[in-house]
Amino acid sequence: MYASQMYELGAEPNIIRKIFEYSQKRCNEIGEENVFDFCIGNPNVPTPEGFHKAIRELISQKNDYFLHGYTSNAGDQETKRAIAADLNTRYQTSFHEDNFYMTCGATASLRISVEALCEDGDEFITFTPFFPEYRVFVETAGASLVTVETNPDSFQIDFDNLKPAFSEHTKGIIINSPNNPSGVVFSEKSIRTLAGILKDKSEEYGHPIFLISDEPYRELVYDGLKVPFLTKYYDNTLVCYSFSKCMSIPGERIGYILIPDEVENHKSIHAAICGAGRALGYVCAPSLMQHVIAKCAGEVADIELYKKNRDFMYQALTSYGYECIYPNGAFYMFVKAMEEDAAAFCDKAKELELLMVPSDSFGCSGYVRISYCVPLKRIERALPAFQALAKKYQS
Repeated sequence: MYASQMYELGAEPNIIRKIFEYSQKRCNEIGEENVFDFCIGNPNVPTPEGFHKAIRELISQKNDYFLHGYTSNAGDQETKRAIAADLNTRYQTSFHEDNFYMTCGATASLRISVEALCEDGDEFITFTPFFPEYRVFVETAGASLVTVETNPDSFQIDFDNLKPAFSEHTKGIIINSPNNPSGVVFSEKSIRTLAGILKDKSEEYGHPIFLISDEPYRELVYDGLKVPFLTKYYDNTLVCYSFSKCMSIPGERIGYILIPDEVENHKSIHAAICGAGRALGYVCAPSLMQHVIAKCAGEVADIELYKKNRDFMYQALTSYGYECIYPNGAFYMFVKAMEEDAAAFCDKAKELELLMVPSDSFGCSGYVRISYCVPLKRIERALPAFQALAKKYQS
């Protein structure tokens, strides 16, 4: 009657969305100010003024055909030229408009990329902890997801764990840095080592192994840290990007896939990307948003507000006895649960109206993800609950 795999995905949403729906229900019941929701990565800092200015300028033209009509399936050429120019300025690259495929955000970019590369029996590797939907994207494309544990002290890549994960069926590695949920940024040394291993394994198996870089948090880094731009380290890299986080516009669903000229069989891979977009129905990303991005590519929201939240929350939680990986990027804190069962820990927190995400669906156990892209007042109001929760376990 229906596809059982799709039924299962629809009947049981991912844990992040499940907690988010619970949060909405509790806010209606007891008031938003009494619910301490840290479950979802929904940016709260003001959208850059350049974004609003671009919309006002475009709307004032009153050219509905231009603003709201279809672009080409792969995206508006002017938009792609603007993105290429921005990246070339920032990273000293030489991209052009034909290196891009416009998408409805990074999730569409990832799903299209996996579909475009996937053949029967393929495997994709990713590192724990990872965004739970990676498994959905890979498995619904007909491939298998192979997970590799990172260093438990730093969540940097553990290459001793990685090397045995390769096989002749390995088609690619999905990497996410800055990382959701840990906030860790993979070091340049790790990226260079990874690139070297991928080159060696590609030669060993006689086919390219692709690096799929999931980069919605690329600009969200702190303390002067730089995120290595992966196309400069490894030729067979596809970049999946979203403007959602850097511009604080998650609901607009606009992003791209970058397919550099250096990718082996570049034109064929680009055609496969276009074909996957067509097969999945991901053609012609939102037209208005494409035209807006053409005018303000490179704009970034004020991430100092996130840094302020991070510093305040990290200091408070660690003073209460929580153990936490220090996050250099994104807007998540990965905190060690005070018992082995992270879900049970979250249930106890829920009794105090503290809403966090247990780490099991991220591929590792014993942690909770806290999203600190929330108003600072929410963090301040929540601190007594965090302290009370800690005291329950310490006593």
